Amino acid sequence: MTINAADSSVFNSAAQALLTSSCDRPLVIHARVISGTGGGPEKTILNSPRFLARHGYDSVCLYFRDPEDEGFSIVEQRADELEAPLIGVDDRGAADCRLLGRVRRALGNFQGRKLIWHGHDYKSNFVGLRLRKQYSMALVSTVHGWVLKTWKTPLYYSLDRWSLKRYDQVVCVSTDLHQDCQRLGLADERLHLIDNAIDLEQYQRTVSREAARTLIRAPQVKYLLGAVGRLSAEKGFDYLVESVSILRRKGIDVGVVIVGDGPSREELSAQVRELGLEDSVHFAGFVADPSKYYQAMDLYVLSSLREGLPNVLLEAMAYEIPVIATAVAGIPKLIDGVENGWLVEPGSAEKLGAAIGVAIDSASESRRRGMMGRKTIEDRFSFDSRMKEIVQVYGSLDCLTR
Repeated sequence: MTINAADSSVFNSAAQALLTSSCDRPLVIHARVISGTGGGPEKTILNSPRFLARHGYDSVCLYFRDPEDEGFSIVEQRADELEAPLIGVDDRGAADCRLLGRVRRALGNFQGRKLIWHGHDYKSNFVGLRLRKQYSMALVSTVHGWVLKTWKTPLYYSLDRWSLKRYDQVVCVSTDLHQDCQRLGLADERLHLIDNAIDLEQYQRTVSREAARTLIRAPQVKYLLGAVGRLSAEKGFDYLVESVSILRRKGIDVGVVIVGDGPSREELSAQVRELGLEDSVHFAGFVADPSKYYQAMDLYVLSSLREGLPNVLLEAMAYEIPVIATAVAGIPKLIDGVENGWLVEPGSAEKLGAAIGVAIDSASESRRRGMMGRKTIEDRFSFDSRMKEIVQVYGSLDCLTR
């Protein structure tokens, strides 16, 4: 990792190689603000460069990150493993008036190339607008969702919607987000519905369920549920914990492992203690590679109150894990509730527990739906197919057709 002493921006070896290349290929700049180890969008952003390269595009992942945030080292590690060019630009928060200059200097390394700025959140979208005239960039954004709710987010989301109206092309990852953007007045020719997807080669079973349970030190229960995600209110993990309590009171030997960290960790831990579930509910914390956790699960349960189209659900289905999910946002487009998983109403521990009970009681049906889940991903949500659609969006940009 090379550090630019002038502003402490960091370039990994793959990004350094781009600096020295004299190539006429368009350069896509995937930009996003990040904290900690990131989230679902990182799976899309960091996987994109090697797929785009097959279609004649170079790309770099440009992150605005707090230089004191140790979690970013995990993102750097992932980028290196995926051979993704990565630049980390210092970002000290909303009042950091020097961020724009740092990004400008980073882009200056690619002067003369055809640039596509691909923003992935409110801040990267706004920065792209501020810099487009200087670099004659085309502007593309992917809308991943407006699900996190804090006192700051209404302002951030308003800024994002203002920016999106000025972008050349906008990609939405779920039907509800596509409809939201239509209501903003974005013209249909600038708006694209392209679902999240995953690289199927990364999601193949490597250990048995029993061996995986041993490796992750899972709760000693007959039926192990699993969930992966940020521990925050919109994920509805409190309903999942309560559903485990309901099932155990009925005599069903069930437990759950929850992979992830976040602001609701203490509140959820207190709920577990109050319900006496310390031996049945395990919080694994952040795990860089949760593959062994997926492979230990009998059922995957998504309890979210708000979502786009979550990558974790695609990943669970790719492992042929039977899935139960709340019918929010784009999820019913993925899961039909009959063939490839179960759907329940959000916000009800009773209904979630009832669906889990049905899946446990119907082992053969669960296996069938797990297999159909994998087939759904293979047929409709492969990363290669998704990137072909993204390339079509890039190909429509004026900067590439002049």
